[in-house]
Amino acid sequence: MIWKTRFTEITKTKYPLIMGAFGGWGKSTFASEFSNSGGLGIITALNFPNLHDFKNDIRNMKKLTNNPFGINLSLPHHGLNNSKQDQDIKKRYIDYIEVALDEGINIFTTSGYKAAFIGKRLHESGALWFHKCVLLRHAIAAQEDGADGITLVGLEGTGFKNPLTQTTLINITMAGKLLNIPIIAAGGIGDARGFLGALMMGADAVCLGTALMATKECPVSEKIKKKWIASNIFKEQFHQRIYEYNTKNFMAPSTAIGHQSQIIPLNKFIENLIEEAEEILKSYRFENELFEIK
Repeated sequence: MIWKTRFTEITKTKYPLIMGAFGGWGKSTFASEFSNSGGLGIITALNFPNLHDFKNDIRNMKKLTNNPFGINLSLPHHGLNNSKQDQDIKKRYIDYIEVALDEGINIFTTSGYKAAFIGKRLHESGALWFHKCVLLRHAIAAQEDGADGITLVGLEGTGFKNPLTQTTLINITMAGKLLNIPIIAAGGIGDARGFLGALMMGADAVCLGTALMATKECPVSEKIKKKWIASNIFKEQFHQRIYEYNTKNFMAPSTAIGHQSQIIPLNKFIENLIEEAEEILKSYRFENELFEIK
């Protein structure tokens, strides 16, 4: 089956899937497996302490895959102003961008705080800019700043949150009414039903984070992966780590870990997800070889 959405049209990926930006782990060896599996692999720029190492990882990525991939830059959550310190931070971000642009990268994602200064530079070069938000009002602001697409993270997801974060269901269904650019759903999605459900709610793609953490290629020990897989997502302690702002563990896996039962290769995980999604569509009498969301 051919999967066609606004996201696949502009990124040229086989599937409407994007890899989450992993602090520490988002490097070429991991990201290339995602790209080779049909999604958009993401290298996290600030995983590299200097521009030389960053450039080398981009070049290694190009050796490992011929498929599209992108670069992520995560901004400080306190924002950046005109102070000397913050201007130095902005320059550092632009330095990473210039290296990536020189290497021919044309897809970028940002997350954290307002990234208009990054988006401006990217658009000057003709590159795509996707911004990740947890609140719809921030998504609207990013669209006004010129973002080419928005990743909206629901309450079910892991990572940094805002106390006012809504669920993935509310985020995506409301985003379809308030935004006119491609929408990427994130937060607690870890299987074919979640993937299809997000597309049916109005998303143009799905961002996978926790769902990839139990794959063989994720650079974490097997012992930790087995511990994650054994998690009971219905226990109060797990609920507190994910849903309650004051007790949240920003490094804990999201509820998507509940869909994982074994450690498998990343390409097999994506293959299973797509095959199961196609079987679900067929069970609803969808027999077209083209799945298209306009």
